[in-house]
Amino acid sequence: MKGVNIFLADGFEDVEALATNDVLRRGGIDVNIVSIYDESFVESSHGITVSADNMLESMDLGVSGTGAADVMIFPGGMPGTRNLAACEPLMEAMKAHYAAGGTLAAICAAPGLVLGQLDNLSGVEFTCFDGFESLPESKGAKFTPRPAVRSGRIITGRSAGHAVSFALEILGLLNPAAVEEVRHAMYLKTI
Repeated sequence: MKGVNIFLADGFEDVEALATNDVLRRGGIDVNIVSIYDESFVESSHGITVSADNMLESMDLGVSGTGAADVMIFPGGMPGTRNLAACEPLMEAMKAHYAAGGTLAAICAAPGLVLGQLDNLSGVEFTCFDGFESLPESKGAKFTPRPAVRSGRIITGRSAGHAVSFALEILGLLNPAAVEEVRHAMYLKTI
């Protein structure tokens, strides 16, 4: 799957989806918000309705030419993360995308419930919301409680409070020159 896509299901965590979208767009990245449903409107876990740019069923899920700059992004939130993980076409597309050389990014519960569906995570370092680390660990991944972690072609974030750090990790992969500019524009301290 080409491009940078944020996948939304009913019950997604507002901050994790929208802050990521905001940071990436500030950094000059063309981001598509994708509904996993056959309609564009998706409701967040806090009752905010978002109109997606695309619907999963209308997207080309092929992986021809997929590279590390093609990113599938999965916000957390409940029951949004469970809804993403239960979407079989999305999970099959995620596995094919990663196998073809694409990047995956997930935050909060999504590293556990969504990325945990990959067959092998041996050697991957990741973070997630407490209580969702067991499935990735059972597949060889190593948990670390940092705000955001980039490990090869997998980027993970800990929680809604770390959504900007997560988004900056993704931006660092896609447009490293824009990271400091976005940090400055948002009045973030350089760590």
